[in-house]
Formats: sequence, structure tokens, C-alpha cells
Amino acid sequence: MMNDSSKVNSAPQALQPGLYIVAMPIGNRRDITLRALDVLTGVSAVACEDTRRTGILLADYGLKKTLLRYDDASGAAARPALLKRLHAGESLALVSDAGTPLIADPGYKLVTEARSAGIAVFPVPGACAAIAALSVAGLPSDAFYFAGFLPRRSAARQSALRTLEPLTATLLFYEAGNRLEEFLADTVVVFGARPVVIAREITKTFESFYTGTLGELTPECTLGECVVLIGGASTSENNAWEPALKSLLAAGISAKTAAAALADAFSVSKRDVYQHALKHLPTRP
Repeated sequence: MMNDSSKVNSAPQALQPGLYIVAMPIGNRRDITLRALDVLTGVSAVACEDTRRTGILLADYGLKKTLLRYDDASGAAARPALLKRLHAGESLALVSDAGTPLIADPGYKLVTEARSAGIAVFPVPGACAAIAALSVAGLPSDAFYFAGFLPRRSAARQSALRTLEPLTATLLFYEAGNRLEEFLADTVVVFGARPVVIAREITKTFESFYTGTLGELTPECTLGECVVLIGGASTSENNAWEPALKSLLAAGISAKTAAAALADAFSVSKRDVYQHALKHLPTRP
């Protein structure tokens, strides 16, 4: 059990100089921590993706702070000024529009440069859409891989998915609702039939979870962003039949014939075995 000398009802302590990475709610405004409110109250300024949106959110908590734009477009130009203020001994907060900064959101270069310069960087943990979805998805959570947003073009997306295909960990992705249909189509091509859970509007009024199998699940998500969770490759897929497949291919058996035989012998998908043979194992003309 972790111990902390701070008490819930104690007065906030003065902040140490440095950069505070503050998680914000992903939907429900009450999903903010007491410490996050203390930090946001005490910092000199708040760096954020959208000053208007963050201003409205802070106003909900009775806070009015100096807001500095920091996003993918403005980051390179904004970093020198932020680092100068941090070098001068100020305390600044970095927030994203929703959730934890740097988790598929801006901030990596700022944190890296601050740490390299000897500036203290403090995590202020809280909401994260990927973790929230994983906690209720009903998929294995002992090991998971967060892939964030994949490329928008189908060919590049399938290429990225193929690098993840052998992983037995649960796979987590972010995807925009208007691209979800194309994204799911590519996952079927690469993964075949695997369990999938799609989380939408987490903690909001119309929070929805869709559970099914790739190739069969077709949720109507056209707006906002979704968390897509896909079951990892099963142990049988990656261990039990792979040695047999290698032996058959080495003996000159075609990938098609080998896949048919192993599908019956190991009760696995013939299509999955065949695709695995084509992509990962040497075949003879």
C-alpha cells in the first residue's frame, strides 16, 4: 500500500517549479482529480490544445488562468517560450482537450526537452480513454498494446496492422467515427475473426459499448472518436500449429493444402493459417 503524507482535506501545498502533465476529463466533468484542481489553481499558466475549449472547462471549476496554445501545429514555435518560463522557475501545466496528455495527444517533445534541460516534470494522473475502455471491455487486461491512431490510408494502415498481428496482448486503437468502417474492414483483412469491443462517448450521456467479432460487428459510429479493442493472437495461433506449418511448407506442401490440414487438426481458422503462411513463412513457387 502506498503512503502519502498529504490529506484529502488539507490545504493545497505551494507548487514546486516545473512542468505538470495534468489529465483532464474525457467526458464527464466530475472526472477530474482533487490534485489536478490544486495544480491548475497554482500554476502560472496552462498550455493547451484549444484555448477556448480549455477555458470553458476551467470555468466549470471556477478557474481562470492564462492559457497558452500548444498543439501539433504550434508546438515547435511555442516550446522555446515555454521552456524559457520553466527555466525562470515558473510552474506550468500541460493539458489536452480530453484525457491524459501525450497519450495520442501533443506534449512528447516538450516533456523530452524539459527533462533534457533538467526541468522537473510532474505527472498528475487521471482519466484516459484507452484505460477506461479496457477496464470494462471484458478482454484480457494482463497485457495490452496501445497503438493509438493508425495511418488513414488503407495500404499503410494494413501494413501497420500486420506488425501487430503476432502480438498476444489485447490491442487498443483510437479511431475517428467517420473512418471506423474502413478501419474495421482492414482489421478483418489482417486479423481475420477476432473478438472486438468498440467504446464510444465514454463517460458521456450516450456512452455506448459494442461487442462482437471482427467481420460481423458493424456499429453505427459516425461522430467523435472511438476506442477499438481487439483480442490478441491466441496462443494456439502462435505456438501449437506453427511448427507443423513450417514442417509442411519445408516439405513442399502448398500453403493452401497445409492450411486446410492444420485447420482440421487444430480447430483453427483455415483462412488465418493460410494468411499466416503467406505473410510470415517462406513458400515455394
